[in-house]
Amino acid sequence: MNYKMMGRFLAMITLLDAIFMVPSLVIAVVEEDARAMFGFGWTILLTSVASGVVLLLCRKARVRFYAREGMISVGLGWIIMSLIGALPFWISREIPHYLDAFFETVSGFTTTGASILTNVEGLGDSMLYWRSFTHWIGGMGVLVFLLAVVPASGKGSGFTMHLLRAESPGPNVGKLVPRMRQTAMILYILYIILTVLDVIFLLFGGMSALEAVCTAFGTAGTGGFGVKNDSIAGYSPYIQNVCTVFMLLFGVNFSCYYMLILGRFREVFRDEELRFYLGMIVGSIALIALNVRGMFSSWGETLRHVAFQVATIITTTGFATTNFDLWPTFSKTILIILMFCGACAGSTGGGFKCGRVLLLFKSLNRNVQKTLNPQKIKVVRNNGHMISEKVLDNLHIYLIAYVFLLLVSIFIVSLDGQSLTTTTTSVIACFNNIGPGFDAVGPVENYHMFSPLAKLVLIFDMLAGRLEIFPILLLCARSTWKKLI
Repeated sequence: MNYKMMGRFLAMITLLDAIFMVPSLVIAVVEEDARAMFGFGWTILLTSVASGVVLLLCRKARVRFYAREGMISVGLGWIIMSLIGALPFWISREIPHYLDAFFETVSGFTTTGASILTNVEGLGDSMLYWRSFTHWIGGMGVLVFLLAVVPASGKGSGFTMHLLRAESPGPNVGKLVPRMRQTAMILYILYIILTVLDVIFLLFGGMSALEAVCTAFGTAGTGGFGVKNDSIAGYSPYIQNVCTVFMLLFGVNFSCYYMLILGRFREVFRDEELRFYLGMIVGSIALIALNVRGMFSSWGETLRHVAFQVATIITTTGFATTNFDLWPTFSKTILIILMFCGACAGSTGGGFKCGRVLLLFKSLNRNVQKTLNPQKIKVVRNNGHMISEKVLDNLHIYLIAYVFLLLVSIFIVSLDGQSLTTTTTSVIACFNNIGPGFDAVGPVENYHMFSPLAKLVLIFDMLAGRLEIFPILLLCARSTWKKLI
């Protein structure tokens, strides 16, 4: 195991964590918020010193990086980043208990949006900004950001693919351009452009600068932390519609936007995952709208709220404009299906991913056909390309791990004695990085009532869901830590 190389990257991640807090510290200074200044100031100082020491100790690290180191670095990086990111909340006493602060920060970085706060509007502006910014940096990934801004030289450039594969959401990660650093830069440029456009549209709707930026961070990262206790419900229909559109845009594979820039429109329109994603959205909106029409005053209001809730669930954002926990069982069942499905691979959304669901359907169809006609050779194709058996095997293994961890988590969380709906949907919502579930964790509730054990399990679920399970599982395996011979 190349511990020094891993140490270098972890130190760079923690240093970035401290740098990311500087705008929040500036806001605290401008507003003369002494507690926030104390929290951010001490966190930045201690983190910078610790990062500098580790970088000094690991300055002669051997440039050798394998997939195992990549996954471990990503898993440890996100945990350490969240541990540090929780310190301002705890030191300032905005969140008195460190476990609650850690839960809130993990929920932010993993873009889950599950909160333990009962009064969001009681936070200062600097804390609100930091809380929402964790969504934005977590949406695309802090290591993707690191690859985009920090050059890798010579032989060391090979590690970038291992890092990007371990952190990026979806069945696989491909290169948009030959060099992975350029791919990371392109992803972040597209991400920044869409975020800026979102902010501009929100400002036109009458939002303050802080509200627009924080809401755009939550939308871009498909996270869902709001600056109001009622999430997005108190804003105008225009604001709600803007959020709906941008949530859906951030749920699309970013490679589609790159192909649009290159003028490859036909490839985008023929993308099977994109068509499946859009079909799920349109079909869900139509079915739910027919089911809940009597709960709203007009078809316009019905479609606005239904489209928003479908968008916020399938993209795993977690904003809310209405209490969908009061909707009929049929509509809530559709929302639960969307919770599992999630957005597209290569987007900032969570969930199982539309690409995986599509491949599972095709694999099931292929196996049924082989059962009916064993002599027939049939392969699984996606966008005209043959999918290898190795990819399908990995998909099936992922499905097994996904279901197993869900069941184990539900079993442990059930010890809290909450209702079956609360227990089950809280795990589903955290594992798929959605945020709100049903019953006691519905869109107008939060997660403050869970025990420390349940919160630790849900923290594990949020990290495992965001990092595609295996980087977190590797950290729990004893064989992972054996030195390379």
